Amino acid sequence: MAKVIMTADDSASIRQMVCFTLKESGYEVVEAVDGKDALQKIGSRSVDMLITDLNMPNLDGLGLIRGVRAMPACKFIPIIMLTTESHDTKKQEGKDAGATGWIVKPFKPEQLLAVVKKVLG
Repeated sequence: MAKVIMTADDSASIRQMVCFTLKESGYEVVEAVDGKDALQKIGSRSVDMLITDLNMPNLDGLGLIRGVRAMPACKFIPIIMLTTESHDTKKQEGKDAGATGWIVKPFKPEQLLAVVKKVLG
């Protein structure tokens, strides 16, 4: 059975690119338009990994990570930040919230896949 990865990003073009890249490699993808949407969707289905943007309306990536980490079923799923932010302070905030890794946009599809494979095993 394919691993399920949720992607949360307010940019439709980024979601499309992430989706296409992951589906091409055999992953099942659930899309969310922001953190609030992602939290609602992740509460109703199990996912193996979350890839989220940092800056989103309604609920940002840090709020989403904290919300996901508060759910017993999602306490240990890998969470990757996919964002334009590259400051060490932001990375530390992400890590403190519970992010597993960090990819800076723009990204190469093979870079995303390498991280996904490394984290999911």
